[in-house]
Amino acid sequence: MEPETPIVGLVVGTQEATPLDFSVAVAPGRFLQLDDVVALERSLPDGETVRMYGVVSQISARHEGAQFDSDVFLIREQLLPAEVSEVASISTTRFEPEIFVPPLPGSHVRIAQGAERDQALFFDRMRQKVPVGLSHDEQPLFANLEFIDGTRGAHVNISGISGVATKTTYATFLLQSLFTSGALGTEAVNTKALVFNVKGEDLLFLDRENIELDPEEAARYKLLGLEPQAFRSVSFFAPPKIDSPAAVPDVASRATGVRSFFWTLAEFCQQGLLPFLFADAEDDRQQYTMVVHNVTARLQKEATPLPDGAVMIEGNEVRTFRDLVDFVSGKVDDDMEREYWAGRAIGPGSAGAFVRRLAGAVRHVDRLIRGDVANPEKHRIELQSQVNVVDLHNLNDRAKRFVVGVTVRRAFEEKERAGRARPLLFLVLDELNKYAPRDGSSPIKEILLDVAERGRSLGVILIGAQQTASEVERRIIANSAIRVVGRLDSAEAGRDEYRFLPAPQRQRSTIIKPGTMIVNQPELPVPLVVEFPFPAWATRASEAAPSGESVDDPFQGIPSS
Repeated sequence: MEPETPIVGLVVGTQEATPLDFSVAVAPGRFLQLDDVVALERSLPDGETVRMYGVVSQISARHEGAQFDSDVFLIREQLLPAEVSEVASISTTRFEPEIFVPPLPGSHVRIAQGAERDQALFFDRMRQKVPVGLSHDEQPLFANLEFIDGTRGAHVNISGISGVATKTTYATFLLQSLFTSGALGTEAVNTKALVFNVKGEDLLFLDRENIELDPEEAARYKLLGLEPQAFRSVSFFAPPKIDSPAAVPDVASRATGVRSFFWTLAEFCQQGLLPFLFADAEDDRQQYTMVVHNVTARLQKEATPLPDGAVMIEGNEVRTFRDLVDFVSGKVDDDMEREYWAGRAIGPGSAGAFVRRLAGAVRHVDRLIRGDVANPEKHRIELQSQVNVVDLHNLNDRAKRFVVGVTVRRAFEEKERAGRARPLLFLVLDELNKYAPRDGSSPIKEILLDVAERGRSLGVILIGAQQTASEVERRIIANSAIRVVGRLDSAEAGRDEYRFLPAPQRQRSTIIKPGTMIVNQPELPVPLVVEFPFPAWATRASEAAPSGESVDDPFQGIPSS
């Protein structure tokens, strides 16, 4: 049996107690703090006992017996009689059995521990638990895998101020927890993650131990049932340097283990990738978008691939993206060819708008679309490792959208062709508001919507992050079963997208420190405030432990199934 827990207070009788919330007067010499989990009972007239559980959502302290604010000075000098009263507001989480009655005034309230705590937070009902962090008293907190992997829900959305909310760090912690906690069982070996690195080179050292991890933080991983270790199976991809004939990866801080990526002109034409160069929340009512689709269809029909990735179009050998743009622009600009390339009933204004936007893309994507490098098959983004990091930080926003859109589409189509949900594929994408903004439409937005709405059945799980959820397409947010919030701007915290947070937690989200997140999941009626350990993997070059090994073996460190 569990040891008896001392009483921390009594249900007050001066305030209404309801089945959903009630107040507790804290006993002398005891205290409650935010997020404490409490338990109590009520006996019904038929003799049945109802066990009630809740979480402390707010606490107040006041002088009972004082009339004026200045009375505090007289009370301190013992010139006025008064008592200090501490009252905690409790948000109810669970009734066993489910008989929804209010607690009675004077009922004893205790801290829930052990099995009671698991019942209060529904952990006892979770068949597969994913550690998501620690409580303020260093107790493990969990999420139900069934609301992540698509069984009962899917997708994770993370919001918070850039640089303060540690969104990307928490996303990688969640990945590590999923892969190593045992929640995925034997499926963890074949489960993949596609991670887009959009800021700096912070994610290019996931395979290296963090030399700044101290023993105290390492011990916190043990509390979660995790090992404080770097990711064991990682591949890294980066765009080629500008004007690099050999397509050398454009990475400054890592010398080995990074492969450059690009698409051949043949792939660009045959796979219809041109619309992704216009994936900037375009307005479908603009006629130049019709030109985009017409030219895409014409390239698919007319471009004949050459063995090295270049194309032949109407007798012209095209080896660089600039040459392709010059050829297409000439066809669209020329009055004799406009109808052939741009389509019927397309005016010169729309054709000109298309040409200008296409020409503007050359300097941003010419290193990503080419037919001038030998063995182009060695420069593809292949999901061979457990974690696959695609570095985008050196690219212009337009090029970032192109890479994300094309890569996600290919991964999604491969899962569709496979026809089964397992093994899972996790897509980790920060700055979601840039790729799926609330207004407008674009090819990449449509793909991300497809992932949000159909990915659950295909085993494609989106872990999306952004500073402001209010700027992201509503359906993507609505389809995220797990919502995570870090530090928020006060104006953003007041948006409707955060109505799942109780008022005190909304206010609290504007002051929480880095490393603390608020996690909301469908099974639990109250969001959990969690702290997660300092990363065990390097998040920058200065934290990376020395290593003479490259990551050429994508399955290094992963046990065989």
